[in-house]
Amino acid sequence: FALERSEMARQALDARMRLLTAQAQPHFLFNTLANVQALVEAGSPRAPKLLESLTEYLRAAVPRLDGAANTLGQELELVRAYLELMQMRMPDRLAFALHVDAGVQLLSCPPMTLLTLVENAVQHGIDPSEEGGRIDVRAERLEDGRCRLSVVDTGVGLKAGGSGLGTGLVALRERLLWAYGGSATLELSEVTPHGVNATIEFSEAT
Repeated sequence: FALERSEMARQALDARMRLLTAQAQPHFLFNTLANVQALVEAGSPRAPKLLESLTEYLRAAVPRLDGAANTLGQELELVRAYLELMQMRMPDRLAFALHVDAGVQLLSCPPMTLLTLVENAVQHGIDPSEEGGRIDVRAERLEDGRCRLSVVDTGVGLKAGGSGLGTGLVALRERLLWAYGGSATLELSEVTPHGVNATIEFSEAT
């Protein structure tokens, strides 16, 4: 009976994690398809490249949609594909860079963890800014063995961007709670002169 209850609890946790992951799926897909359609109808030479970037993103994203745990390296691959796609949408308004410590790519983490932070930076930081901005993504190993993920943008900031925790970040916080039992942290802070620093710290999921 104890084993059966344990297995049922594990299945319930897996189902909950899959639901929370599904809630965190990218919201930009239909907008991007609409952009592709508009470029095609206008005969723009940018249309094939944008479609190619969208295909690359989906190739990276689809294997992650089942809610199973993945590695940080896979997550970074997804983030790079997403940012390249966003850069195609607004080439004059978005710059980005990824800074990755050696060895962190093999760490496991819940799917869409880092992507959610990056999506939030684009949607609530860069998109609302007339001049756009820059996004720096960092994945580093701390001295105590924990991992720190940070996404720093130079967008409009927390106050101008609206609420501090949107629905995507609320769902991410809950996914981290389920995955790490409260040992993971998610924090947002203002960046001078404007922008947001979103940081997650966690120990490797078991």
